Amino acid sequence: MNGKPLLKVSHIDVFHGSFQALWDVSLSVDSGEIVTIIGANGSGKSTLMDAISGLMHPARGSIEFEGNNISSLEPFQIVDRGISLMPEGGRIFPDLTVLENLKIGSYNRKARSESAENLQRVYELFPALRTRKTQPAKTLSGGVKQMLALGRSLMSDPKLVLLDEMSLGLAPLLVNDLYIALREIRARGITVLFVEQNVRRSLAEADRAYIMETGRIVLSGRVDDLREEKKVRKAYFGT
Repeated sequence: MNGKPLLKVSHIDVFHGSFQALWDVSLSVDSGEIVTIIGANGSGKSTLMDAISGLMHPARGSIEFEGNNISSLEPFQIVDRGISLMPEGGRIFPDLTVLENLKIGSYNRKARSESAENLQRVYELFPALRTRKTQPAKTLSGGVKQMLALGRSLMSDPKLVLLDEMSLGLAPLLVNDLYIALREIRARGITVLFVEQNVRRSLAEADRAYIMETGRIVLSGRVDDLREEKKVRKAYFGT
């Protein structure tokens, strides 16, 4: 890596039609880190994840992964490079079985050759998916659906996984299980960038954080430092 970040986003502007959703956004993620993006609804978090994963393309600025510009690549090309997205809400295929959903995640060439090994790793991480592998995905509980969505994103054998609101709407016990899995994913050598509205939990789990407001990054730093920032304490902790 020669000291370069795994992911580098430099001064990107992103538009939804004529509406500018991101303004001069920059961030970096080093290999092995867990980094979180915090912000209220409408702050631009999901748009940023879409831009990194190729679902949207920046009008200005650049996105680099492992030192290569990926700003104009399509999503399947970005997956081939080693970036996987778990979108907000999971977006599983409800009429397919758990196993069929997981296998869809390994469609790129490298992952196809390692599909059996990756499947076993997912089952080790989420034993509930193994016991439900023949069930239609639509019959799963909300928590297991999120496990399935996360497991599917890991089937592409990523170097960087992007998680968009993985704990949204889940009971605290299930959220805890997902964050335990997040630590295990990092322990396996996968870098994590995740979006979350639960600020306390985000700052407890991540190494660094970026805080977004109205399409701009307004604060960033080590989580220990951000917890002490007056602006963060007032906005998110009420102190």
